[in-house]
Amino acid sequence: MLSKLMSFFLLALVRFLTGSQARWYGCPPKAEQRIYFANHQSHADLVMIWAALPHELRSITRPIAARDYWTQTPFRQWITTAVFNAVYVTRQAAPTTATTPAPAASPAMPATAAHTAPPAAEAELAAAGGPDPAPDRPAAEPSPEALRAAVQADDPLAPLVQALASGDSIVIFPEGTRGHGDEPQPFKSGLYMLARMFPQVVLVPAWINNVQRVMPKGEVVPVPILCSVTFGAPIALAPGEERRPFLDRARRAVIALRDI
Repeated sequence: MLSKLMSFFLLALVRFLTGSQARWYGCPPKAEQRIYFANHQSHADLVMIWAALPHELRSITRPIAARDYWTQTPFRQWITTAVFNAVYVTRQAAPTTATTPAPAASPAMPATAAHTAPPAAEAELAAAGGPDPAPDRPAAEPSPEALRAAVQADDPLAPLVQALASGDSIVIFPEGTRGHGDEPQPFKSGLYMLARMFPQVVLVPAWINNVQRVMPKGEVVPVPILCSVTFGAPIALAPGEERRPFLDRARRAVIALRDI
């Protein structure tokens, strides 16, 4: 009961301070499983996008919340847990990607021969008019189920994977940290990995406007100013699309909503 009263209070406060205008371009508000991904300029982004959603979507949509900030005090933790039903994530630096070294050539064979000379049996078969040796096949793309099963418990994406696997929609900020310019920073790989793990989930870009002026960094008293959240047309991960091209395309989809 208390959480519901706080929800009504926060909605009224956010709408008084910001106007909380939600503008839907390219897709209507719909009760389907979605990943909303938006620019990130303030801790108030979480509250702003939550308030912009209609009631039937707020109840099934869970914004992510930085654990180190939103659990600093019992009140913040209660708000994010009882009111926003947020998914806590641990912010950390992205791990470096290890590369597998190429196998060394045998000491008894020159390096070029180690890579180009066919086995004797295959050479004899080819000389006799038989089929040429089959080229190595590329590794099969892992299935979404295999990708989800490979996520470790301490992976920062693990709570998001769990939320999506349970059928919830989520709100994420792919920059990973708050930006300070007119354009979002390059997106980190989390959105790409989630798109691969959950290809059936609709990816909806969003642009949050002016909220950094309501609660500037370091301030504790909000300033009334008109804000809005613009939701754009969904995008999808194309078959075979690489990580960086997809993330750049997703970032452009968010930026394109800025001037609508």
